[in-house]
Amino acid sequence: MNRLAILGCTGSIGTQTLDVVRSYTGEFSVVGLAAGYNIDLLVKQIEEFSPKMISSQRPREELVDHINEGCTIVSQEELASSPSVDTVLAAGVGSSGLTPILAAVRAGKTVLLVNKEPLVMAGELIMKEAELHHARILPVDSEPSAIWQCLMGEGKGVSKVTITASGGALRGKSQDYLAGVTPEEALKHPTWSMGRKITIVGPKSIITRNQPVK
Repeated sequence: MNRLAILGCTGSIGTQTLDVVRSYTGEFSVVGLAAGYNIDLLVKQIEEFSPKMISSQRPREELVDHINEGCTIVSQEELASSPSVDTVLAAGVGSSGLTPILAAVRAGKTVLLVNKEPLVMAGELIMKEAELHHARILPVDSEPSAIWQCLMGEGKGVSKVTITASGGALRGKSQDYLAGVTPEEALKHPTWSMGRKITIVGPKSIITRNQPVK
């Protein structure tokens, strides 16, 4: 039985993960659930999965009447590093996911990584800590997972990977058009609203990592 903690349990990936748990009865045990502000959905998940630990950004008093006996309210870091957890799905949002991921890594957990921003912010630190504490980091979201799966069995023969754009605001535009694209145009994604820091990343920000995208 794989004991699972889901950080971001009320989001898209978190709810899909719980669908997988439902489909593989007996293989997974949901030990912990961490959510942001969607307390209504969190309460439904608590009722269904009876976790031992929960975490939320909503006030504690809004949760106490909804938890089962033996369930405790903890921080995301406590949840991610708990001895009761084997695997942590890190599907939180943005920089808020960094400290729980580090906590899980330092506790030697298997981390299913959805939130990519912490690697952009502190990838070198996270990978060093993972090696030091024998933690596993497995990408499970979109392009990183696809690249990981493609590289299986390739050894050390790959020196560079190029990720092409598959859609977004600039899909189908000509090379001449792209030469004059403004940040405002690039931000007009037809499906997602991810904000300037994620959508528009300048070369200087990538190189220095400690420079915010303006």
